[in-house]
Amino acid sequence: MTDLIPVFDGHNDTLMKLYQSAEPDKEKLFVKGSPSSWHIDLPRARKGGLAGGMFAIFPPPLEDAPMRTTAPATNEPMAPELSRADAIVSTTGMASILLRLERSGALSVCRSAADIRRAMAEGSLATVFHIEGAEAIDTGLAELDVLHAAGLRSLGIVWSRPNAFGHGVPFRLNSTPDTGPGLTDAGKALVRACNELGIMIDLSHLNEKGFRDVASLSTAPLVATHSNVHALCPHARNLTEWQLGAIRDSNGMVGLNFATGFLREDGRMDPNTGLEVMVRHIDALIEALGEDRVGFGSDFDGATIPAAIGDVSGLPNLIDALLEKGYGRELVEKIAWKNWVAVLERSIG
Repeated sequence: MTDLIPVFDGHNDTLMKLYQSAEPDKEKLFVKGSPSSWHIDLPRARKGGLAGGMFAIFPPPLEDAPMRTTAPATNEPMAPELSRADAIVSTTGMASILLRLERSGALSVCRSAADIRRAMAEGSLATVFHIEGAEAIDTGLAELDVLHAAGLRSLGIVWSRPNAFGHGVPFRLNSTPDTGPGLTDAGKALVRACNELGIMIDLSHLNEKGFRDVASLSTAPLVATHSNVHALCPHARNLTEWQLGAIRDSNGMVGLNFATGFLREDGRMDPNTGLEVMVRHIDALIEALGEDRVGFGSDFDGATIPAAIGDVSGLPNLIDALLEKGYGRELVEKIAWKNWVAVLERSIG
């Protein structure tokens, strides 16, 4: 194994795991070590070279749908809407956990690229406050101001369900992202407000018409924090050729999703998925976007990932796979962390 190359990761759902855990001491659970079935805690992050990332606050459905273990359906319905009242409870709860983790010294909540570089240099886990699904935000956007003041710097307008701002894509194989209408008027206002405040907009989970609306309205780089290449895995969650072109032309960014269902051509959530499949998507992303616009967006603690990685401590295995493929160390460092810091600097300052 090579010397650890630090990784800044575009997406994880660890805050949701902590929020839903019955363990009352969330800080201890993260700092001392979480269950082996989880993907991220502080000891394993250090072992795997995780230097930072976007920690998602995802308002979960009231009842979790069962995880599929076989190929997904080609007619998978859209997840139902979540009420704002329920979303406020979970969003506030996860934000509180993140801020308490910072107070405990477990991580640093970073509000700029300079903050990320400083935290990494000091050996603190450089964390960006990210929301995946804007259900907790009111259409008047008062809550957006409050969340921004608390540190919010990255926002996915939708998860894979409709809300007051737009429509997500269903978890549907053999489907394009063209699955519904575009942004609502409130969604368009949200895009403009995020541009003004310096909140990066995440396009993962957004449908095609909503993506086009963001592309036409936003003055910031187009970013998909955790999505893959539709030409290699024809899933509605993946990016088509024109979407990749729009991201490239905006000097944006895509983070490779480690979820096997978005990597494999057959869409199976199967941990027995080789690292070569991930490398194939990286190759395609670099061909479409260039070397400066590709990174990792693992979806740790929110997806079935290849057993060859297992959890965050296995990140060096993916790094080694890229080096063995012939990627030079300079390019691997771009993919592992430098590209993310650069696009965040372009997006949030």
